[in-house]
Amino acid sequence: MQFYGALILLMTLSAACGLTCYQCQGKTCTNKLTCPPFFDRCSSTVLDGVIIKSCMATTTCIGPIKCCEGDLCNSAVPTGSSVLLLLASSAIITLFL
Repeated sequence: MQFYGALILLMTLSAACGLTCYQCQGKTCTNKLTCPPFFDRCSSTVLDGVIIKSCMATTTCIGPIKCCEGDLCNSAVPTGSSVLLLLASSAIITLFL
């Protein structure tokens, strides 16, 4: 029963810390930003061929600005190794079960 209480507490604390989005201008985007209060969306915009990513408020998500909700949902450079790591860990678990 104490486990569920701790789990609920940790989930509440993580939600209170705010949204995290990528922030950059240009092709490569690896800078992470914790959004200030009242900014509840991540945004991606292309202006004159330059990609701009940042935090936005819901009310400003209009026109060419593409908004999404959720941590790091405005994507960055794909890592590519996640599928390989998943397959490797699955193989290791299969060997030892």
